[in-house]
Amino acid sequence: MDRKEAEERLKSMGYRNLYLWEDPPGTYYPWHTHPEEEVRLVLEGEITIGTEEGIYHLRAGDLLQIRAGVRHWARTDKGVKYLCGSKS
Repeated sequence: MDRKEAEERLKSMGYRNLYLWEDPPGTYYPWHTHPEEEVRLVLEGEITIGTEEGIYHLRAGDLLQIRAGVRHWARTDKGVKYLCGSKS
């Protein structure tokens, strides 16, 4: 899936404020929350996102929706490029 297709998919799901994000290998985000529902759609690479409900290993084409206020962390060992968006 290319970026344009990914953006259209997320827009059709009601997400806005879409932006491309890239993390180099070894990036880690400790436990945190967001005030709105968030989405991550991986375009390249891999990322692991953990919540209190489970751990999700995402690769190119995978999508994860995180409800507002849900505690989560993220890390990438190999590096990753993904689209982000939010909705109320």
